[in-house]
Amino acid sequence: MTTVMNTSTPVTQGQGAATKGPDSKGWFWGTGRRKTAIARVRVRPGTGAIKLNEKELDDYLTEDRDRKAVLAVLEKTGTKGKVDVTAGLVGGGFTGQTGAVVMGLARAILCYDSSLEPILREHGFLTRDARKVERKKYGQSGARRRFQFSKR
Repeated sequence: MTTVMNTSTPVTQGQGAATKGPDSKGWFWGTGRRKTAIARVRVRPGTGAIKLNEKELDDYLTEDRDRKAVLAVLEKTGTKGKVDVTAGLVGGGFTGQTGAVVMGLARAILCYDSSLEPILREHGFLTRDARKVERKKYGQSGARRRFQFSKR
């Protein structure tokens, strides 16, 4: 069996999302995931507009803690009011979507300005929260809850 390798494009170690530049329209991309929610976040220099699924931040996220979590990324990095943020959200609930937006926004800002990585890491914005709902097992009434034991 013959293996053909393409040597025209060298692959180097350590190439990640931080080395990518803007796309053809000037957007920097970042993808965030939390529970079953996925957020595709785009960032570019602008006036500070934030849109989630084509809605304003205050209209989409009704809980104050969710809005503060999203704005915390921009405030800690000093980019609030300097970048436009657009996010497409799929799946999950409000908490999962908020966590996905925070991570996607942090990754997009990392692409936008890689010198902000220590700040993003220090506050845990780039760390993936891998917790998910545990599945229900057979012979039990829930994921961990058992049926009541009867001696007689």
